[in-house]
Order: sequence, then structure tokens, then C-alpha cells
Amino acid sequence: MTQHSISVSKLGKCYPVYRSNLHRFMSWFGISSAPVSEYWANQDISFDLEPGLTLSIIGANGAGKSTLLKLITGIVRPTTGAINIAGRISAILELDIGFNHEFTGRDNIKNVGGLMGFSPSDIEEMLPEIESFAELGEFFDKPVRVYSSGMQARLAFALATAKRPEVLIVDEVLSVGDIYFQHKSFDRIRQFREEGTTIILVTHSMGTVKEISDRVILLEGGKVVKDGFPDEVVDFYNARIAEKENSSLSIEQRRQKNGWLHTEFGNRKAEVSELKLYRADTDEEVLLAETGQELEVRGLIKITAELKNLVVGHRLSDKIGHVVFGTNTWHHKKILHDLVPGQTVYTRFRFTCDLGPGSYSVSFGLHQNDTHLEDCFHKADNHIVFDVVNAAKPFFIGSSYLGHSFDVSLKQISD
Repeated sequence: MTQHSISVSKLGKCYPVYRSNLHRFMSWFGISSAPVSEYWANQDISFDLEPGLTLSIIGANGAGKSTLLKLITGIVRPTTGAINIAGRISAILELDIGFNHEFTGRDNIKNVGGLMGFSPSDIEEMLPEIESFAELGEFFDKPVRVYSSGMQARLAFALATAKRPEVLIVDEVLSVGDIYFQHKSFDRIRQFREEGTTIILVTHSMGTVKEISDRVILLEGGKVVKDGFPDEVVDFYNARIAEKENSSLSIEQRRQKNGWLHTEFGNRKAEVSELKLYRADTDEEVLLAETGQELEVRGLIKITAELKNLVVGHRLSDKIGHVVFGTNTWHHKKILHDLVPGQTVYTRFRFTCDLGPGSYSVSFGLHQNDTHLEDCFHKADNHIVFDVVNAAKPFFIGSSYLGHSFDVSLKQISD
């Protein structure tokens, strides 16, 4: 039987809306005062997580992400459903996680650590590690009221992760910190995951979601809209953002045989009918490219409606979903104007394949302005997939090849 560290079943939270604060106050004492309406912040949410897995919860502001975390951590009582958690849970839902702003960082660690269930001896043992990880210097012994939001995040994360919990829950607090501490924090999260900690993460960074997650849940209006693999849910979410700007968009997703997820949408006022990758200046189609090779993406676009503007964009991404490079004709000041149905547009996007060995994809977008979020005609993620090998360059690591040189010489030491 599979062991679950977290099990959530048909979870929901309803907030009654009263005619006035007086009616709300009366309801607290059992005096009849029916609410005028109800607001469901979360509704019918279910999922199970095994030890060592990372779940990211994404969605727009107001989608119910923070409420769900508060339900899981026990800060808010559910209206419906049940939550079962195996082991100790540690959560960072607010910047200061209950810090007294008049206390020093050190004193807050002792105070809040006690509230988290650590004994005085445990806290004394953890203090040096917390101080070292937070890297606050002399501010560790200054009042928290003089801390910046990033410094508070450092102190909160250092305390919450001082001992590895069975379940770690992190809301969007790390986004206020500097890049160095974000990398340091995610290194610790990865370490915990490898050691068996189950992690629930709320973040607006889709790159982080794709990189660190095993599973992603998309919330809208407090309900689960999509639950699945990171690339599948993130690409669907990005398409939904464009869809809200234009209700006529339809979203199609399919998993290709090579494992890449193809996501396609648009109102089809302009449509890519053909898009292939070629060796530059030849008609040789490329599926396996070499580092340093000149390549061209060639496309045919059919115009099916009158268009004031047509902007064509391409994006190169690696297997994880990190964007390697992207640009469009808006930024190159090569916008086509006043197109009519029946016309065909031929495009050529030429680039030097300064990529490291691995698998990459080409995405395209047709739209009216500088982004696809407004009047998106046709967009497809991972439309072309190709592999890169290094056959001519010196060995290197990474996703990009940089022109470089080494100069090594022996310096004579004079008497």
C-alpha cells in the first residue's frame, strides 16, 4: 500500500457574507442571523502526495492558493473535507511567521521556535546554524523592525528549515529576497526533497515550477482546473492567460512521442501552415544540429482575416522549459501591416546554434503587438524539437556555447 505524507480529500472553505458586522457578531453568539450569501475560497480539492515529491500550486491572485495552504497547515478550519498529514510540518506563509518586531532576530528565534514545538535545548543547538544560514551579520541581534522584507524572509526561512520536516510548505515569501538567497534556499529545498521531505510550494515563477516540481495544480476560483506534470499545467496556464484576453481561443495539448508537450491555441486569424528547421542556405531539414552550426526556421503563414498588424515571434527552450532565447518582429521593427484574407507570408528566422549538447524546442507566436497576451492569432509551444551535439568545439558544459579562449603561461619567479 502506497504511503502518503499528505492526503487531502474534497477540501473546501466557505466564508458566509453577512448584511453587516452586527449580524456577523450576532451569529457568533448563536443569535439567528442568516448570511446573505456565501463565498467559497476553496471547493472540492483532493490530492495525495508521497514522501519526497514536490507539488507547486499556481494561479492568479485570488485563486485560493494561500487559503489552501492555511487549511493544510491548520491555521484555518475547513468547511468540508479532510486533511491527513504524516509527520512534522513546517510552513512559511508570512514574511515574519509571527515575529515580534521589537525583539531581535536571535530572541525571535527563541520565541517562535518554542511556539513551533522546539525545546530550549533544541533551539540553542540550532541557533548557530540558523544565524549562519540567514547571513544577517550584526542585524541578527537588532530588532526585527529595522529589517527589510528580504531580511525577514531570510530569518523566517532559516528557522523553518533549521531541522528537516516531513512536510515543508512555502508560500510566495522567497520572491522578496535577493537572487543569492533564493538560490541558497532552493538548494536547501532540493536537499530536503532528496532526503524524503514532501514539499508544497506556491510561486508565480513558472521557471521555478518547471524546474523543481514533480506535480502542479492550477487553481481558478478556488477549484482545481488542471492537475498534472509541470510542463503540461504551466503551458496550459500561460494559454489560459491569453484566453482571458480573447474568449474565442481554444487550447489544445498533446504529449508527443519524444516526451515534449505540444500546446497550441489562438483565434486563427493568421495561422502557421508549415514550420521546419533547416541548415542555413540549404534545403536540408535538421533534426540533429551541431554546436556552432547556422540554422534557419522557415515558416508559411496563411492570413484568414483582415489584420492591422502581424508580429511573428520565435522562442528556443531547453528540455526543462528554460527559455534560451526569444525575440519577435516587433522588436526588429519588421511588422507587416494591413493584411487581407488569402495572403501567404513567408518567414525566415536565422540563428547560430550556440547551444550545448541536449534537446531543444522551437515555439512560435503570431499576434498583433509585442506579446501574445492581446489578440493572439496562433501560438504553439514546442512545435519543433531537435537535438544538439558538440562535434567541433572543445568540451564544455551548460546550455550555451560562448566564444572564448584560454591563455596559460608559466611565470618565472625572480630572485
